[in-house]
Amino acid sequence: MKVLFKSKMLYISLAIIFILLFIDYNLAIDATKSSVNQFYLMIQIVPPIFILIGLMDVWVPRETMIKLMGEKSGFIGISVAFIFGTFAAGPLVGAFPLAMIMLKKGARYANVLFFLMMWASAKIPIIFFQVTTLGLKFTVVSNIILILMFLVGSFIVEKLMGKKEIEHIVEKAKQY
Repeated sequence: MKVLFKSKMLYISLAIIFILLFIDYNLAIDATKSSVNQFYLMIQIVPPIFILIGLMDVWVPRETMIKLMGEKSGFIGISVAFIFGTFAAGPLVGAFPLAMIMLKKGARYANVLFFLMMWASAKIPIIFFQVTTLGLKFTVVSNIILILMFLVGSFIVEKLMGKKEIEHIVEKAKQY
């Protein structure tokens, strides 16, 4: 019975589409097709992301994560965050569970933020697309500036947040 109440948005969406059937049949059909397409895309993306999360949670020991991305990881932590973010596949929604695992295992908050920023905008396929549409020179200059801004921004945010807020976020990550 609890499962039924957790799906409120699904029921609301179905009700809206049902009402649309009487108001504008074609719009209801378009909305249904769009919903099915989105569901199909998510089914293709979500399972591999969860497999990756599970493998990372089980196979990467806490000590290794602390060494690679922890408080004293320095350039190595930034590099690992950069590599994880740029070579990632899938939408940004897949990065948040990975970021949670990183925090849970002792990664530095600034490195996790940098990872999320890289995943969001500087993935290899996006860079290739930029080169073909905007040119190599523009792509190189804009991405270097972007990476530097992300790097500086992630450390500024970490400093502005303070230890207590970051500890609270890490504790939340550990609950899941």
